[in-house]
Amino acid sequence: MEWDSLQELFQGFRGLGEEPKILAMMAIGCVLLYLGIARKFEPLLLVGIGFGILVANLPLHEFVHIGGDVGGEAGTATGVLYYFRKYLIDTEIIPLLIFLGLGAMTDFEPMLNYPYTILLGAAAQFGVFVALVAAVAIGFDLNEAASIGIIGGADGPTTIYTATRLAPDLLARVAVAAYSYMALVPVIQPPIIRLLTTRKERLTRMPYAPRKASRLAKILFPIIMAVVGGILVPRAAPLIGMFAFGNLIRECLVVERLSETAQNALMNTVVIILGITVGSTMTAAAFFEWETIYIFLLGCVAFMFATAGGVLLGKLMYWISGHKVNPVIGAAGVSAVPMSARVAQKEVQREDPDNFILMHAMGPNVAGVIGTAVAAGVLLSLVPGLID
Repeated sequence: MEWDSLQELFQGFRGLGEEPKILAMMAIGCVLLYLGIARKFEPLLLVGIGFGILVANLPLHEFVHIGGDVGGEAGTATGVLYYFRKYLIDTEIIPLLIFLGLGAMTDFEPMLNYPYTILLGAAAQFGVFVALVAAVAIGFDLNEAASIGIIGGADGPTTIYTATRLAPDLLARVAVAAYSYMALVPVIQPPIIRLLTTRKERLTRMPYAPRKASRLAKILFPIIMAVVGGILVPRAAPLIGMFAFGNLIRECLVVERLSETAQNALMNTVVIILGITVGSTMTAAAFFEWETIYIFLLGCVAFMFATAGGVLLGKLMYWISGHKVNPVIGAAGVSAVPMSARVAQKEVQREDPDNFILMHAMGPNVAGVIGTAVAAGVLLSLVPGLID
């Protein structure tokens, strides 16, 4: 074997020595893998993201190759994960397909049975606008601030969709921040819930009396949602429309095969591609900047204020209803479905193991998905106009 061939064989080891930041990024990837596998924090996403970070930061960057001469053209980007991003993420195909799958997996009955929970989903969008204002104050431009603020909606596909349109240069960092904090919902939300509610409020029982929304109501709801949402917030029409279509094929009960495919085969496929592709965008060069640190801090602020907004409106409902609404369900207004609803359930059961509010919490939880899509549509409509 010639000396040049041996050198090429060990280029990877030399690359580690030349780029020590790669080791730090690999450590971050391992932490995310640990959280997903050992701690089971949003494993469907964190396992893919963590592994994507690992392979994208390998010294020779074969998974995402940028630079050099490829096919005679200098600086051409190649690599399977690069093509995943270019043709599936940047074109908004994957985020929209995920909304289709989410719609097929979502049961709107808790929200239809208790329509007031829609307001809690709307209140949780408070974090989006707090983070937006904070981002502008730090020095981000309005497009970038809007892309960062939408992290507070706790909806990864919506975050990607918004960032792709408003601030594609921030897509990698915004997407990883969004999914990282979605995985940390069980860590972030409980202290805020306990801080903003009293033990008496958390002990409030809410007997669930399912009124069984009619089949007609379940079929009409996604149709009305798509039409009304598309008219009121045109920029959110693709998100709301795909979400509504997914729910329609679930509830109409005549295309079970399509519904099953959307919920399982399609959803699993796009989640695999999304996770590893989002992770692959987090290279050492992009991560180790103050801008990235600010984005992660603002993402945390967005989640905290989103949770607080839902809980505070829940407290108001608690007093208006004569102590019949448990304010903890407001924390489920962030659209991390169903994780934030489960967090709300666990928090009330810390005080009373026999208290069950999960079905009530699912109302604001699914409403939060719609609320985040609407918030994204509002930002996509207003922000470019304000800049112009």
